[in-house]
Amino acid sequence: MAGSFMSPVALAFGVLELTDNASWLSAVISASFVPMVATMLLGGGIADRYRRDTVLRLTSLGAGLTQACVAVLLLTHQHPALLLPFAAVNGVLQGLTTPALRGIVSNLAVGRGLQQASSLLASAGNTARIVGPTTAGLLTASVGGGWAIAADAASFLLAAAMFARISLPDLPPRAVGAPTMRTEMREGWAYFRSQTWIWTVTLAFAVFNATNMGFWQILGPTIANDTIGAAGWGLVLSARGVGALLASVVLVKVALMRRPMVPALSAMALATAPLILLGTGANTFWLAAASLLGGVVAEFFTVVWETVNYTHIPERLLSRVGAHDEFWSSASLPIGQLSAPPLAAAFGTTAVAVAGGGTAAAAMLLASLVPSLRRIEIHRTPDPADGQSRAEQQTTPT
Repeated sequence: MAGSFMSPVALAFGVLELTDNASWLSAVISASFVPMVATMLLGGGIADRYRRDTVLRLTSLGAGLTQACVAVLLLTHQHPALLLPFAAVNGVLQGLTTPALRGIVSNLAVGRGLQQASSLLASAGNTARIVGPTTAGLLTASVGGGWAIAADAASFLLAAAMFARISLPDLPPRAVGAPTMRTEMREGWAYFRSQTWIWTVTLAFAVFNATNMGFWQILGPTIANDTIGAAGWGLVLSARGVGALLASVVLVKVALMRRPMVPALSAMALATAPLILLGTGANTFWLAAASLLGGVVAEFFTVVWETVNYTHIPERLLSRVGAHDEFWSSASLPIGQLSAPPLAAAFGTTAVAVAGGGTAAAAMLLASLVPSLRRIEIHRTPDPADGQSRAEQQTTPT
């Protein structure tokens, strides 16, 4: 994660250094993101069908090798078009990784430990979120973005070695006539579309990602390149990590409220403040402050959402249903990324940033009004010592 949080800063300013063109930056980012999203559904089927620790080892190894190639291209100042195939392969590997990461927590924790595990993992990731962008900004400003990407490659290889230390039990042999992966993926889709509380949040985040995250990822480095620079932009991104880390540390100890979805979705409306301030020309201090707040509310929502998912979705379906959630909420992000440059050229960065942030905030607030989300509760899940299997503990909100 430390390397992955370095990568966006290093790649953005590395591409801008080569081309000074926001369209090329948009193309390189989309070349990675589109294959990632397209692969997520397959990744969900693989993660529910095979051992998740094995999947994570292989995808981390492959991602390390592809990022090493990207680093070489940046360090040797090659044309950005050569980055596209490596970015695409890396995106595929990330699409296979995400569902496995999401599902493996339920293999390692149970009951109250699910919230604690999610918060502890978030604390580690958020520490990386603080260190990564700042380090990338300093490296990019001093020796170039290629070295930050090289560190990202090394981090993936190190992660593969660490995943090798996790050893889950082998899955039971599949009986003759057992469902195919295609059948199992259809089962995941059927469950996803039958649960209003899941697809409503997914739809809200599809709007949020297109109009907030997509614009932020493109307009942010472009504006920062002419204003606060790479180091300032790294500081702003790290501030988000500080906020997220603070929230995740607190949530390790503090239990969530019984009905957490309305507070979580309402808080997410505040996560649009950084984009709005970016468009209005705020300085580094105010951008960092808003980014810190955004990190707090985003982490609160993440822990709530993951805990609700682990509590209410059967373990055998977690990766498949999670893949649909990730896919449909993220599929709109390239639309925001690709449309940001022409919209900014036509209407100005201020109008695009403010309108994007306002639209994303409205999507979160509207989702909080859905009755099934207002009623959903987090129940205490008994520990294995109570004699009840996790599969028997599942409840589905109406």
